[in-house]
Amino acid sequence: MKFQVPQFIEIEDKIFGPLTLKQFIYLAGGGGISFVIYSIIPYLVIALFFIIPVMLFSVALAFYKINGKPFIFILESAVKYTLSNKLYLWQKREKVITKKDSISNDNSSLLKVPKLSESKLKDLTWSLDINENINPITRDSKRL
Repeated sequence: MKFQVPQFIEIEDKIFGPLTLKQFIYLAGGGGISFVIYSIIPYLVIALFFIIPVMLFSVALAFYKINGKPFIFILESAVKYTLSNKLYLWQKREKVITKKDSISNDNSSLLKVPKLSESKLKDLTWSLDINENINPITRDSKRL
């Protein structure tokens, strides 16, 4: 049995002549807002100061792409970046594991996480380096 596999599934369908549905909505919205501005402001010269930016924005939403991404995604990322926190602080906190013991309620129930001493860490790194240098074939075969 032969089945037809859809091709070009990432390309949007052209619904309104050479425009996709999204492009048509962006342009129609910009045209509608421009018409409302023209209706509210009685002088055309003053209205053009508001209409031109609205139309440029709607054309950018419909057609402009940055690095292959539509302008709406870039605008969304810019708004998220502007509204998010930009100060990242890292504070080291020592974790304490508590164990509730029903028999005794003294301080012996607190357990601390053991730390790796410097000598154990050096021994571990030395053994890893030696093992890596002794068996270079197994190291390269693991990467494949």
